Amino acid sequence: MHRTQISFTKEQMNMLRTRAASEGRSIADLVRESVDHYAITHSSQSDRPARIARAKAVAGRFRSGPKNKNVSRRHDEYLAEAFH
Repeated sequence: MHRTQISFTKEQMNMLRTRAASEGRSIADLVRESVDHYAITHSSQSDRPARIARAKAVAGRFRSGPKNKNVSRRHDEYLAEAFH
């Protein structure tokens, strides 16, 4: 890990303290998570092929449930049952 110093406004610091306390996490952890989220959502287009390749690599690796339930065709029905 690398250390750095960051200045926050009073409002930002209050929000971070409140959120950290309510989630039982450190402010540093919240900031790291925020930086990760920012980096992912604002990544350059040059990362796009790599992200597509990663997505394709996991496609089909997981089962959605028992084969006899036909989840891929009846997913709306199963969702409706789950929420009723």
